[in-house]
Amino acid sequence: MESKKNVFEMGKLTVQKIIIQKEDCSSPPKPLLIVTPSESGKYPVVLFLHGFLLSNNYYSLLLNHISSHGFILVAPQLSVILPCSTGGITGAAEVTDWLAGNLQALLPTGVEANLQKLALAGHSRGGHAAFSLIFGCTKTTLKFSALIGVDPVAGPFKGYQIPPRILTGKPSSMELRIPAMVIGTGLGEKKKNMFFPACAPEGVNHKEFYYECKPPCYHVVVKDYGHLDMLDDDAPKVTKCVCTNGVNCKDLMRRSTGGIMVAFLKAYLMEDNESLEAIFYGSLDAPAELSPVERRLE
Repeated sequence: MESKKNVFEMGKLTVQKIIIQKEDCSSPPKPLLIVTPSESGKYPVVLFLHGFLLSNNYYSLLLNHISSHGFILVAPQLSVILPCSTGGITGAAEVTDWLAGNLQALLPTGVEANLQKLALAGHSRGGHAAFSLIFGCTKTTLKFSALIGVDPVAGPFKGYQIPPRILTGKPSSMELRIPAMVIGTGLGEKKKNMFFPACAPEGVNHKEFYYECKPPCYHVVVKDYGHLDMLDDDAPKVTKCVCTNGVNCKDLMRRSTGGIMVAFLKAYLMEDNESLEAIFYGSLDAPAELSPVERRLE
């Protein structure tokens, strides 16, 4: 039974990667990386937004992990140059509207996308874009049921936010109307060297996003890993030069991040909260240490 599968390990489903270019006959508004179960079934959909100066392909292993537990992941390639989230929000909204009439034709035979169970997730600046989209900065025809920020970042340092400015500094001020999971990294706010700011600076990082979310909201920090440690091992070496990294195998970080995401998605898209409750009650250990593990439900 799938609910008994450890969310921190690969799920029971085989998955496949589908790459769609803008020139494809389905005419997506952005190039897409789709990671989907290969086996017949009806699966919830997760739209995943990559981080600043990153490629959607750098997240292949993380997306594989999530998909193997019964989810279709759609990761658009958004603007990587502009130091704001405006283009990412617009692009994400365009892809969301495109999904309804086009995603199904791209999936393997027997695989059905359940767009009534749709979640939005994003890493780094993509996390900021995801929160901004849910916050109402741009309207979409499809409605999201859950939100995940993976080490979201709203600016380069405390006191300065990239557009749109969604953080107010006030507790529970962010009216999202859907449950939110904020995953943080313990090393994200530590500088790698004197030439670069921290990749997830204090005051504009995961702590502030969680602090400002209205319940129900969750906050889990992977203590001994950094802002880019969930990327594939073969991501360009430059990604290792700008952010502080954990000293242990990145696979532990990917499985921890992926497992947290799966547990949250299963709870709110599949009505199966067994794994999420086990994480919060400490009866299911992650590959990497999680601290703090907290939530506000009302």
